[in-house]
Amino acid sequence: MHITPTRLRRGALTACAAALALLSAGCSKASETTQTAGCRADDAWPGRQKAAWLRDAVSFRTVEGAAAPSARMSVVVGAPRTADARRLCLPLAVQVEFWTLTTTTTNTTAAATSRTEWSSVRRYRLFADGARTRTVGFPGDLPAVRDGVCVGVLVAVYAGEPLTERELPRVAPGPSADEDTPVRFVTDRVGAYRLFQPPDPARCAPGGPTAGPPPTGEPGWDPFHP
Repeated sequence: MHITPTRLRRGALTACAAALALLSAGCSKASETTQTAGCRADDAWPGRQKAAWLRDAVSFRTVEGAAAPSARMSVVVGAPRTADARRLCLPLAVQVEFWTLTTTTTNTTAAATSRTEWSSVRRYRLFADGARTRTVGFPGDLPAVRDGVCVGVLVAVYAGEPLTERELPRVAPGPSADEDTPVRFVTDRVGAYRLFQPPDPARCAPGGPTAGPPPTGEPGWDPFHP
């Protein structure tokens, strides 16, 4: 069988091209592995998955014996308490928001009726990837951390933009509600929340002293704290 030099060259070029293709594919896969081996790829996570990550990464801490009441409580966003504790490849934009829950009682000829109103008083934005711990202390002027009357606090931690009116619960929990009382947000973005009772929940009983107005004015802290 006679093989011309031209056919030999074509065969060599074909083999070389195949080898280069395999090498290129291998390098591409290696590059992808290098980029994701040290972190969790979260760029395509929906809101529900981000909330699930936050649920395992957020804790609410209470320090006994702190000098100032506001120093006793804080929101901590750290490494998730899961088997896969790798940092996120793309840090999450996280909101930590505080609401006051105020009950007012109206006395009528028939009976006393109570109504709970809530108001957003502080919101801080931070970025979290699980590689380091971020701590947000409670603002010192929240009624629940001083001698407020019938005013509780709700704290929620969620990913993305600030919650809209449509995403807030249809029914506000009472200020004396237990911290395990479920709060039904109309969204799946909320990863963690906690209710904090007023210093004297018994004073929220019907006929008790009414609460003063919730704090007003601009926040004293930078909204991007910490």
